[in-house]
Amino acid sequence: MNTRLFGEIEIEKDKEICFENGIIGFPDYKRYALIFDADKPEKKGISWLQCLEDEVFAMPVIDPLAVKADYAPDIDEELLKPLGELKEENTYILVTLTAAAKKEDISVNLKAPIIINTDTRKAIQVIVENDYPVKYKIYDAQKEKAGE
Repeated sequence: MNTRLFGEIEIEKDKEICFENGIIGFPDYKRYALIFDADKPEKKGISWLQCLEDEVFAMPVIDPLAVKADYAPDIDEELLKPLGELKEENTYILVTLTAAAKKEDISVNLKAPIIINTDTRKAIQVIVENDYPVKYKIYDAQKEKAGE
């Protein structure tokens, strides 16, 4: 596929992630691939959720623990059933990142994480029950973290 951000890429079928209900705002797009820097196996940096049905659409995502170490979303277990059995070792959580002109305005959406079962490659974006913000500015949080 020829993507807007990454040029021509090849995605193996076993790397596809399926969102049966799409993601918030894009219910018709169901197939995605996670693109990350292979030189950073810890996956703590920014990755991209590339839509496989629209080569232009890709969203930056990040591990929420990289920006908020105590992130612990409360999620209705019923919503997670379509993903299959979730265990600590096969559950991968991401949050969307919103870029901004000023680095102080870069934020992540802690209210609507993406939950991926890495065994079944099924995923869902959910609204958590916690009082997390939709726009959690990460600049100040990272600055505080660096000062510790």
